[in-house]
Order: sequence, then C-alpha cells, then structure tokens
Amino acid sequence: MAAIRGRDTKPELIIRKGLHAHGFRFRLQGRDLPGRPDLIFPKYRALLWVHGCFWHGHDCPMFHWPKSREEFWRAKIGRNRERDVATWAAARAAGWRCAMVWECALKGRGRLPLGQVIDSLAYWMSSDAEEFCIKGQWIDNVAHPPA
Repeated sequence: MAAIRGRDTKPELIIRKGLHAHGFRFRLQGRDLPGRPDLIFPKYRALLWVHGCFWHGHDCPMFHWPKSREEFWRAKIGRNRERDVATWAAARAAGWRCAMVWECALKGRGRLPLGQVIDSLAYWMSSDAEEFCIKGQWIDNVAHPPA
C-alpha cells in the first residue's frame, strides 16, 4: 500500500486540467483544512475531493470487496468512510462549500463525458449550492417486466 498515491492521481489530474482550462484557479492539498481536500477554491469558498471508488467504499460496480483478508479490508474501508463523513461535516461547519467527484464518473462503463463533469463542476462553483456530488451512471441491465 506504500505505492498508493494520496495525491496527483489520474482522476485528480484530469479534473485539475479541466477546471484550469475553464479559468478556475485553486490550491492543492490544504493541510490546514479538514480531510486535506484535493482542490481548494478560496475565491468560491469551496473544497473538492476526488475519491477512488475502492479506497472510499463507493456503492458502485467498480467497488468489490477483496476476497483475501476480508476483515482487514472491511475495517480499513469502514474507517475511511467514517472519516469521510466526519471530514465533510467539519468542512461544512467551518463554512466551506463541499464537492466530491467519484472515480466512477471518470472511468469504467458508467463514466460520464468529461466535458459534462467539468461543466457541472463549473456550474456548481458559480452557484450558491452548498454541496455537490458527481458519480458514474450505472444502468441496471436486468430486464424488468412491465408494470
């Protein structure tokens, strides 16, 4: 796990490049802020996290529980989820607007067009909305009988 990056991940770099091209300027890895957000937009009083579906236990088809050392992984990912909730609450309590982009929005079968993701973030940034989340679109492949 020492080789796992905590910053400058591919999804994060994609988001950074897109937002920068749209004219948004930001700081990186705010160590003085709750949860060390990936991007900080002081002008908009906004924080952005780009979360990997596996490490944060996202409920999407990209996340699967590991078959080995199940107890270890359930505890680790459970702690990550708890820390995410506490971090989000602390940031909101400090007066920050919070956004999250899930990895599944940027890769996999359910990914969204990159332009749509960046445009959605740009729209949120200039709005008054306090919270925002982007995740992939997953379509249930099971045929349902007509009602």
